Amino acid sequence: MTELIVAILLGIVEGITEFLPVSSTGHLILASELMGYNASQWALFNVAIQPGAILAIVVLYRKTFLAVIKGLMRWEKESVAFVRNLLIAFIPAVALGLAFADEIDALLENATVVAWALIVGGVAIIVIEKLVKPGEAVGIAGVTVGQAIKIGLVQCLAMVPGVSRSGATIMGAMSLGIERRTAADFSFFLALPTLTGATVLQLYKHRDAISADGMGLIAVGFVVSFLTALVVVKAFLAVIQRHGFAPFGWYRIVAGTAALIWLGMR
Repeated sequence: MTELIVAILLGIVEGITEFLPVSSTGHLILASELMGYNASQWALFNVAIQPGAILAIVVLYRKTFLAVIKGLMRWEKESVAFVRNLLIAFIPAVALGLAFADEIDALLENATVVAWALIVGGVAIIVIEKLVKPGEAVGIAGVTVGQAIKIGLVQCLAMVPGVSRSGATIMGAMSLGIERRTAADFSFFLALPTLTGATVLQLYKHRDAISADGMGLIAVGFVVSFLTALVVVKAFLAVIQRHGFAPFGWYRIVAGTAALIWLGMR
């Protein structure tokens, strides 16, 4: 299998899984291993293509972004609260990401950690879905400062590959009484600074190891993940409105168990 095909396949995996509560990083690590590649060799690529999926959010929610920008220019309360909440939730990831960068890099090479994290996260999603009653729709601007801080702290759990950044933030938000759609939207928008920052940091740290061919593969993965995410996000929102998040929890348990069995047999 050529590296170009691998880049395309990983781009598809990233676009499908980035905003689902199933861990895109975990799936990329397992996919690299499944295709016979050392996950550590593709770790930088897996992080660098994430902004492709993020760009899909910018396109899909462009009207919201424009409204917020216009509101900030007029210093409207709702727009200010929108940006404030996202920045507050972003800070814990910055602090912990810089403090434990080496430890996080090491985890990105461990497929077994991914498998266990998928299983544990799947159980957590099912339990939260069963026990927590969704609150009323408030929108991102209606989230309190305290809730934003807690969501930011919960997001840091996703530094362990397989936990899922979107899963952690969405389930964390729901546990705080925030309804499903607002929790999902908060997770989508929080991905912009979080994943962009992570990508910039990784590219800077490993700048000496990046070749022209490597940048070409990253560009391919970026475009593929963008196009895939455009389709997936809309479908995801329709599924959670009708069925909630439990199906993703069961999927995680099955995928994690299958991964453990496969890793033990190779």
